[in-house]
Amino acid sequence: MPPASRRPRLVALLQGLMLVAVVTAGAFVLGLRRPQSEPAPLMFDSPSKAWRRPRPVHTDHAGMMKGPFTDGPSVTRACLACHEDAGREVLKTSHFTWLGSKASIPGHDEAIEPIAIGKRNLLNNFCLSIESNWPRCTACHAGYGWTDASFDFNRADAVDCLVCHEQTGTYRKGLGGLPEEGTDLMRIAASVGAPTRENCGTCHFAGGGGDAVKHGDLDGTLFFPREHVDLHMGRENFQCVDCHRTEHHEISGRSISVSVTGDGRVMCEDCHASAPHRSAQLNLHSDAVACETCHIPEMAIDTPTKLVWDWSTAGRDVAVKDPHRYLKEKGSFVYGARVLPEYRWWNGEAERYLKRDRIDPTKVVGLNRPRGDIDDREAKIWPFKVHRGKQPYDRELKHLLVAKTYGPGGFWEDYDWGKALTLGSKAADIPFSGQYGFAETEMFWPLAHMVQPGEGALQCTDCHSERGEKGRLDWLALGFDGDPAYRGSPRRERFAHASERGDR
Repeated sequence: MPPASRRPRLVALLQGLMLVAVVTAGAFVLGLRRPQSEPAPLMFDSPSKAWRRPRPVHTDHAGMMKGPFTDGPSVTRACLACHEDAGREVLKTSHFTWLGSKASIPGHDEAIEPIAIGKRNLLNNFCLSIESNWPRCTACHAGYGWTDASFDFNRADAVDCLVCHEQTGTYRKGLGGLPEEGTDLMRIAASVGAPTRENCGTCHFAGGGGDAVKHGDLDGTLFFPREHVDLHMGRENFQCVDCHRTEHHEISGRSISVSVTGDGRVMCEDCHASAPHRSAQLNLHSDAVACETCHIPEMAIDTPTKLVWDWSTAGRDVAVKDPHRYLKEKGSFVYGARVLPEYRWWNGEAERYLKRDRIDPTKVVGLNRPRGDIDDREAKIWPFKVHRGKQPYDRELKHLLVAKTYGPGGFWEDYDWGKALTLGSKAADIPFSGQYGFAETEMFWPLAHMVQPGEGALQCTDCHSERGEKGRLDWLALGFDGDPAYRGSPRRERFAHASERGDR
């Protein structure tokens, strides 16, 4: 036992140690009980730990929908009885109008007034155009009854609430966007809730007439994706609206297939830091390389996507039985899975082919080429699916044509190009001389889904090679004098800081 003179000091020391232990334990417990809304500061980017947007709790409508419902508009009128503002809001959205806001079109006379463009009045190199083909194309319209050019876009009861909100998984739309015969509208209306991937994907995963046709990064595997297909939806169970946030029914997001501006784009930086990596060297890339370039190394991971559509071979009786190679109604196709993207500078804007624009049929016609180059400080290197087509054009007037494919006189009924082009171009108000051929075209589709985690992203040697082997990036085509990591002399000031410091 220590001498009596030392006991008070020892007691004080023990009391002090006990106090430290209590405070430490308390702090630990408090740390465990820290609300999720106040996460501890992170040393690097990790939104899945630092932030989770709460999903709204949707009111159970099972006892509210009285019915009976004889058609789609009768359901909408029941919705509008409580949600009057919703009808007016949807009428203004691009999902209903199939038009964007008015904008000046790059590459066209600046004296021309800004115009509204969208799926409603543009050509593409898949099914060509909705004009003259309305009943078939508008099966994916967020409305009811759009069967011809006279559709009334001001009728609130023509809005289809169910396509975005029903939760039974049994809702099917047919010609003109009308519910298919036999649809149990009462059961479906009672199920409404917040939109899920199944709501959005019903149309967007099957754009162009089938699974994975248009988009290289959207297909049916994303309804219930495995983690190797997409990090956000597979590992974190994101719904589309977690990123494509919505205000007044206007859903964020922008595709250059139907738009020329970058307004409303969904960006990685909406959630992630602009310099998200632990590595300063990797963070240097973010000034000129889009996140998607490294984190979407492949498209069409499990389901092949359409890469080529040649209309010039349609109408023939051939022995090919594979519908992914040939269909008499549509011509020849090329599909591919686990395809490497093509890379371009992109500043968020695009050029756009408009009806009646003259073309040079000896060259590939760009329908929506991305804007930007190495000297554009707003541009970054982006991954794209490039869809290549061969579609009708007027050999005398030198512009692309619209073909009526569906319905009386359509190509799918008579296999008569002259008749189909006459009817389609008249509906689209495009002059047709009667002389037609087929021109090569290309469309660009930016990749933003099928995101991979860091361990699945591109590595340095995928793009850079000290020995000069060709990687996935064509440095010369992108405006460099060679691989900037080793021998290229960067042409742009924004790359100079890395070479001056000797960063390699």
